[in-house]
Amino acid sequence: MINLRIKIDRLPLAEPLIVRLRHTDTSVITENDAVLIDQSKGRLEYDLNGFSVVLHPEGADDFDGDVILVLPGQESAHRLIRASSQHNTFLVTEQCDQLCVMCSQPPKPKHTDLFSEFTTAALLSPKGAVLGISGGEPLLHKSQLFDMLRIVSKARPDVTFHILTNGQHFEASDIPTLLQIGTGRILWGVPLYSADPETHDEIVGKAGAYRLLEKGLGVLVSAGASVELRTVLMRQNIAGLTDLADFVFTRLSAVNVWALMQMERIGYGRMNWQTSFYDSSRDFAPIASAIDLSVARGIDVSLYNFPLCSVPRSYRSFAPSTISDWKRKYLDFCSECDQRTACGGFFEWYSHNEGFSALGRI
Repeated sequence: MINLRIKIDRLPLAEPLIVRLRHTDTSVITENDAVLIDQSKGRLEYDLNGFSVVLHPEGADDFDGDVILVLPGQESAHRLIRASSQHNTFLVTEQCDQLCVMCSQPPKPKHTDLFSEFTTAALLSPKGAVLGISGGEPLLHKSQLFDMLRIVSKARPDVTFHILTNGQHFEASDIPTLLQIGTGRILWGVPLYSADPETHDEIVGKAGAYRLLEKGLGVLVSAGASVELRTVLMRQNIAGLTDLADFVFTRLSAVNVWALMQMERIGYGRMNWQTSFYDSSRDFAPIASAIDLSVARGIDVSLYNFPLCSVPRSYRSFAPSTISDWKRKYLDFCSECDQRTACGGFFEWYSHNEGFSALGRI
């Protein structure tokens, strides 16, 4: 697992600070750029406008071009953007208005507004970066989020976003803003767990969530937004998966992709693992039916977070590598697999004793 925190000598800060670490290309330096001046004795020392910034990395990672967040009084920095990675996500809030049974990031009541810092970090990101935004529920702070997107879209048209949201906070009045930001700049990842409102609401722990989601999806479709419909597969909703495939075709055929997802064994997902995890390696038939129906009707469908050996051979082409590199691992028997480079592997917190029971050999 890649550590996204770096030990750092405490800086005399009154406000949060965004720093881009520069090792090689120092031809253009901004007020947020720190230039490497010494890398002896297992430490990295940078010059930031005359001030010394000292990092104490645990491994031999390449930090050139990385963007870090330093908070007052802390002796570790948050590695917001790794220049060499395609898996960079801003956790903009831990507040949420749902209590999903499989939530990997359980909500917290307090919120620290760092949208200004996230905006600066995005402006310093590598050319062509794709930045994830997640929570909590980012649209609980819609005004700040939209402000950030407007600023970045104007200054950095090469940067795009993948934003995870429960989709319940869009209004028709948001359409001009969505069009201003650019519908091709953002892929909205929106969850729908069942075609049955009661089942969906039970899974997310919020009465009326389904109806609010219907309204939100309508706004996104009206704005021509790119939508990744996300369905985590669980014991609670697997029986209705073909009904959901029918619903997606008849009501949501404009979505860019329908992602069928495996659970993460962390947060509420770990607490409810025994009652919610669906072992797709043991019985893939409901998933196969949903895929077959979708493909026949022209719906783009993918399997997220599925190790290739948990998927029947004829459906493995639907399972790209989707687990972020910083939380991905491989098991002992993976070393013998010649498809390891194409496989997304397992979540760092996956436990094989409680996981897939019928993994096949590739």
